[in-house]
Amino acid sequence: MLKTCIIGASGYAGADLAGLINGHPEFELAALYVSTNSADAGKVFGELHPKWANQINLPLQPIDETALSEIADQYDAVFLATPHEASHIWMPQLANRKAVILDLSGAFRIQDQDVFEQFYGFAHTANKELSQAVYGLADWHADAIKQANLVAVPGCYPTASLTALKPLQTNGLLDSAHLPIINAVSGVSGAGRKAALNTSFTEVSLQAYGVLGHRHTPEIAEHLGAPVIFTPHLGNFKRGILATVTVKLQAGATEQQISDAYQSAYAATPIVRLKSSWPKIDDVAGTPYCDLCWKYDAQSGYLVVTSAIDNLLKGAASQAVQCANIRFGFSSELGLVN
Repeated sequence: MLKTCIIGASGYAGADLAGLINGHPEFELAALYVSTNSADAGKVFGELHPKWANQINLPLQPIDETALSEIADQYDAVFLATPHEASHIWMPQLANRKAVILDLSGAFRIQDQDVFEQFYGFAHTANKELSQAVYGLADWHADAIKQANLVAVPGCYPTASLTALKPLQTNGLLDSAHLPIINAVSGVSGAGRKAALNTSFTEVSLQAYGVLGHRHTPEIAEHLGAPVIFTPHLGNFKRGILATVTVKLQAGATEQQISDAYQSAYAATPIVRLKSSWPKIDDVAGTPYCDLCWKYDAQSGYLVVTSAIDNLLKGAASQAVQCANIRFGFSSELGLVN
């Protein structure tokens, strides 16, 4: 068994990750950590998250920031479900030691440091670690992930968007004169576990936010290799993302080319399901899947693709497990799909 720990285990993504690792046939969940000032420090995980009562009885240990290197030498894999700032500060102590680091924050997803500072609000100074980071879009970057010791697990919106767009881009089907338009709606759990009035379930209706300035826009663009227009929305439901993507294709593109692009990309990937009807969040909530469906208007040249994922699983925790599976030589879906 590979010995693992999670730093940041009290939040929604960290809790789902703990549940997945606990049930994994090849990974041992050996320790759970939270920040020293966390109100959850010292609590038993299964008491804080009753879903796992009597299953995960590990304590949430306050992290000793002076002993991060020792932690990285103690485990085979360390998962960070931490704020961007914490991952950024701690990574120089964690990386390049025994443990493979899988970071669920946005700290190492964008290689352009100027763009990072513009969208995240602080300067990126972990140059060495940033240059080593592999973007963990598991269904696309398996070869790089197999060699990585630092994996930047993608964001939830980028996962839904890139899964829909990359088959078209890699097959040269996108018309570069027309930017892909992504409209995506997320459940309130995407805002995290910390209470805030504007993300309180009873306050949320349905509205756009981060318009023309959301930090996932440059992440999508960098890893697609093309600029996009991305508009996120907050919906009045707990979990899941539905992304509807509208693109203009190259002149003469055919339905067969589109079908071939998606089939060749995902035929061997049980995590991505190509559907004949439009996906629903209810179909993917609580699962590791990404469901895709598309429709093409050959007369206008426009294609609409819908992508549905669970923001906390395929958009965070289960994709982190996919990356860990790939890195340690297991099938991508091990422990995720029965």
